[in-house]
Amino acid sequence: MCVPTCTAPWAACLRMAHSADFSLRGRRCSMHLMAKATSSTWSCLSSSSPAHISSNPYARFQLSPRGRHQMKTHPLRFRGCGNEALCSFKCLQMETPRRRRSSPPTASTPSSEAPQAAQDTMVRRVAVVGAGISGLAATKCCLEEGLEPTCFEQSEDIGGLWRYTEKPEEGRASIYRTVFTNSCKEMMCYPDFPFPDDYPNYIHNARLHKYIRDYAQHFDLLRHIRFKTTVTKIRKRPDFSATGQWEVVTRSDGKEEAAVFDAVMVCTGHHVYPNLPLAHFPGIEKFKGCYLHSRDYKEPEKFRGKKVLVVGLGNSGCDIAVELSTVASQVYLSSRRGSWVMSRVWNFGYPWDMLLITRFWTWLDNFLPKAVSDWLYVRSMNQQYKHEDFGLMPVDGSSRREPVLNDDILSRITCGVVLIKPNVKEFRETSVLFQDGTVQDDLDAVIFATGYSHSFPFMEDESIIESKNNEATLYKCIVPPKLEKPTMAVIGLVQSFGSAIPTADVQCRWAVKVFQGLCTLPSVNEMLEDIEEKKRSKIRWFGTSNTLQTDYITYMNELTSAIGAKPNVLKLLLTDPLLALKVFFGPCTPYQFRLTGPGKWSGARKAIFTQWDRTLKPTRTREAPPATSTLPSLLVLGMLLIPLLLLLTVLY
Repeated sequence: MCVPTCTAPWAACLRMAHSADFSLRGRRCSMHLMAKATSSTWSCLSSSSPAHISSNPYARFQLSPRGRHQMKTHPLRFRGCGNEALCSFKCLQMETPRRRRSSPPTASTPSSEAPQAAQDTMVRRVAVVGAGISGLAATKCCLEEGLEPTCFEQSEDIGGLWRYTEKPEEGRASIYRTVFTNSCKEMMCYPDFPFPDDYPNYIHNARLHKYIRDYAQHFDLLRHIRFKTTVTKIRKRPDFSATGQWEVVTRSDGKEEAAVFDAVMVCTGHHVYPNLPLAHFPGIEKFKGCYLHSRDYKEPEKFRGKKVLVVGLGNSGCDIAVELSTVASQVYLSSRRGSWVMSRVWNFGYPWDMLLITRFWTWLDNFLPKAVSDWLYVRSMNQQYKHEDFGLMPVDGSSRREPVLNDDILSRITCGVVLIKPNVKEFRETSVLFQDGTVQDDLDAVIFATGYSHSFPFMEDESIIESKNNEATLYKCIVPPKLEKPTMAVIGLVQSFGSAIPTADVQCRWAVKVFQGLCTLPSVNEMLEDIEEKKRSKIRWFGTSNTLQTDYITYMNELTSAIGAKPNVLKLLLTDPLLALKVFFGPCTPYQFRLTGPGKWSGARKAIFTQWDRTLKPTRTREAPPATSTLPSLLVLGMLLIPLLLLLTVLY
């Protein structure tokens, strides 16, 4: 038996005569107490593994009272088994004494206009919409913090975008059979669950889906998912301004069911609703060939021997054009504004993102004058070939719009099986007229790789998540700013140079801290001003505000700083200098965001030190001798030639 002794005067708020259940959850342990309040002392009747409590600075008591009472956080010193830990004790109180709070990490300084914080109501039950990569991260983060998530997935399996099906399914993202990842495995894994060593650096969708399933099984997430259950409506409860609760209506097997949740995490992604702007393509209704959106494309065989036009120079457009070029008689790839095209294999044969996505390059990009930064950016993009020679040069070359990752498009253009064309001006019955006046006759099919729009049809009040022109009004790209209680989070509605998986993981950790009141939001006006500032920044860097793009490391730093999980490079330089150098100059792998703070993973440091080993292992499948250097031979030859040249100079 061990007795926690309170160091704060809370006898006044412990006047009650009924029992309550507590659960204390640390990062590596779970303690369950049955306690009875008598005065300011609580007797611990049973416990297990208390020795690890001190390892988690966010360990806390959570109280589930039988009645409706206010909750308050008090500092508690826990003594027992030779261990001491400071944690937050949420105690039951029958009256409202003067508020005293610890100082949790905050997103910014709250003002008098700030919305009512989530800590005034206890968030326990969380609805997660979607069981893709974001939904699984949300479910796991809720479990880490002692919450009770219920994940609703309308299909029969997890994986979202990365679960391939022979035919597109309504309300789900869809991919073609040959999709590979554009981020390497070390840059796109869940931060506390690295890919197996023998996985290739760039992964086919089937292998990635297996990894996602392994992740869900490893952290026991599947039992929290309700499959074949569609969320049809999400609405505020009548007392939302006081409780922050939501009513979630679902449909399964033809039956509708409503349930109340303390918070909602929307994880439906942004590759579900195809953007097919036919109004921008005059004459398409007269075209006698077939046309479809890239969402409906699965494999190239049906286009064998045909002339195909692919509209859109993005990742999907390039992939499809390259694949079609192996069977079609001719492929035309139309682009309105061009794009930078990169290979997955970068300098010295290493993955592009392991070399380019580093804290050092991000710091340098922000430190240098924009003109110099733009010059370096264009130079790096053109270092392997001149984009203008292939008709690929972007209209705004200095724009940081997301580049296309494709290893084969240049060879296809060089071989003449793919022709780059300007934007379409008009379609005719069997031909197409381009903006430069050229006409291509005998066209058989058109594939529109024109992207996606995002929508939230289950929201009863559509104004909660304001969205238009491919941009959403969300604070930190997560929280609707005008809610009376910040108990809704939209996860994954952001696009960056980095991978979606670690981004979603950090978003979920930040959102859960907001739900718990451990990360305080600023006022509504301040949040709206921050959103507008981000739009202005997008125009500066990406040329438009109508985009989900953001700078990866800058964005991740914002979120992790707010929850105390950002690695402190200067501190590491003093305590662990080798790790500091790897963190700052090396690839910004997801493990960095689990080095410290809530959700700290004990294996993060080792994962960082071994990341290059896992990168090289899948390609070193044959034992080969090291390359011999010709430099010594050249030096010897040069030393022999110098006297000879001097002699020839004297003689002649």
